[in-house]
Amino acid sequence: MSKSITAQDLGIDITEQHGLFKWLLASFLMGKRIQADIAVQAYRVLVEKHGRDTPRKLGHCTHRELVAMLGEAHYVRYDESTATRLSALAKTLTADYGGSVSQMHEASADRKDFERRLAQFDGVGPKTVEIFMREAGGALF
Repeated sequence: MSKSITAQDLGIDITEQHGLFKWLLASFLMGKRIQADIAVQAYRVLVEKHGRDTPRKLGHCTHRELVAMLGEAHYVRYDESTATRLSALAKTLTADYGGSVSQMHEASADRKDFERRLAQFDGVGPKTVEIFMREAGGALF
């Protein structure tokens, strides 16, 4: 793909409730070394087909269920590690920030602190932070 995939391309309104989480989930999937169309399909399978559109819903999936959903989208190269990291992301976001990216924002002193908190999630590296902040940064800061 020659252009960056946007939240709008995925039908995500980051200003709506859970919109930031959906964009974080999409950014997380696209931030891996995997084809963009497969990452988009994984997002669609998780959120649109299986309704895992909040941290709580995603966090209640078993590892096996997450691996199966990722496999359904042909996101197989990193399915085991991605399933583990997605589960941890959802559970940590729920436990530490009430399941809300907005609460993580409120707990952050500034943009740099927010990006540091984001990068503390297992599997969230500089690329995922970059993808997420490309659109969420304007809404948050």
